[in-house]
Amino acid sequence: MTSQHRRIAVLDIGKTNAKVVVLDGATGAEIAVVKTPNTVVAAQPYPHYDIDALWAFALDAFKRFAALPGFDAISITTHGASAALLDASGALAMPVLDYEHEYPQSIVDAYTDLRPPFEETYSPRQSMGLNIGAQLHYQQTVFPEQFAKVATIVTYPQYWAARLTGVPANELTSLGCHTDLWNPRASTYSSLVDRLDIRGLMAPIRSAFDALGPLLPTIATEIGLAAPVPVYCGIHDSNASLLPHLVNREAPFAVVSTGTWVINFGVGGDLDHLDPKRDTLANVDAYGRAVPSSRFMGGREFEILSAEIGPVPKDEATATIAPAIEKGIMLLPNVAPGSGPFPGRERRWINADAATSQERYGAACLYLALMTEACLDLIGAKGPIIVEGPFSLNETYLTSLASLTSRDVIAVPGSTGTSAGAALLAGVRPVPGAEKYFAPSDIAGLRLYRDRWYVGMA
Repeated sequence: MTSQHRRIAVLDIGKTNAKVVVLDGATGAEIAVVKTPNTVVAAQPYPHYDIDALWAFALDAFKRFAALPGFDAISITTHGASAALLDASGALAMPVLDYEHEYPQSIVDAYTDLRPPFEETYSPRQSMGLNIGAQLHYQQTVFPEQFAKVATIVTYPQYWAARLTGVPANELTSLGCHTDLWNPRASTYSSLVDRLDIRGLMAPIRSAFDALGPLLPTIATEIGLAAPVPVYCGIHDSNASLLPHLVNREAPFAVVSTGTWVINFGVGGDLDHLDPKRDTLANVDAYGRAVPSSRFMGGREFEILSAEIGPVPKDEATATIAPAIEKGIMLLPNVAPGSGPFPGRERRWINADAATSQERYGAACLYLALMTEACLDLIGAKGPIIVEGPFSLNETYLTSLASLTSRDVIAVPGSTGTSAGAALLAGVRPVPGAEKYFAPSDIAGLRLYRDRWYVGMA
């Protein structure tokens, strides 16, 4: 597959940061990137994303990159667990709700009675608004007057596509990521859509690979393009990270996509052994196929731990495992509560009172590797493990994961795998980059350390 486009601009909105990246159409190489924090507005009617700030950032970046290096297509990827509610004019009828907002217990209980069983949706019950169905129920129940003005519901990547093209759509990777709205075995909406009485509001479903239309001429003029360019439908960010591997590798294999969340995909696996109580689920890939998945909030956890531990010199980082193992310094789940393979637990340090920052760093990396191993085991993942995103640069974590799983770990560096996947929607076939292999090795004491880690949670 060869791209018809010389360069593709990707709008990439993660939970923590938003980026605009320009990629080469022939090689998939990143040419330019600019990013900004993705902030939440703590104001009525509920905490919501600063859509105006994100829009201004995107337009400014497109304007800058239209001049140099230039682009002739736009693709989009965003975090999941978000939907946009549009009025009859296509504007937001209600702010885009922050999925970390907590609802009153009465709302939570009412939604629990409404939602379909796991066997229908393969979407586990999530805390906060991590099920889009829970968000829609909350907005519909608590704000009925505002919700009555909703004419169209679109998933989050497709909101930005609609704003750029005027064409509303929904797409399977965002509908199929723990929304409660999708039945992955039947490839249709779940019964919840009718229970919420929103079927008539759902925008048409389009392929992630579809060009929804040209950029609106007014926007093309504003950012300095000589002519409008095509805008592709867009994709859920974790599925964007998965897509290049679906194109380039034979199943079975696992992909560990790291960012705010660590999302684990067991490509070539089945849905028969998933445990909804331990944050396993089915995602839906860009081709509409169900993929067994698991997750924990590893990036957020590592961010919290790094702030507490303080800086560790890079040349010392890989030497931190042995002292942590020897002294039995360990961290038990969960640093970020509410998700992951060990729900309901609160973090606890063991043997860490006199630990140095280097030793705590080593224990933190071991913690992340142990959590990843547990997630992979829960989905029956087989074959090599591909790690992309920020953790692909953490050799302490990668070495530990290879040893724990007794499987090859392949690190795929780059500022973001999500942008590369989104660019693939526009026809790019990325040339494989510089991968780094971590073969399984016998780290002294690690097996016993793992056994004691599990005993500590007993």
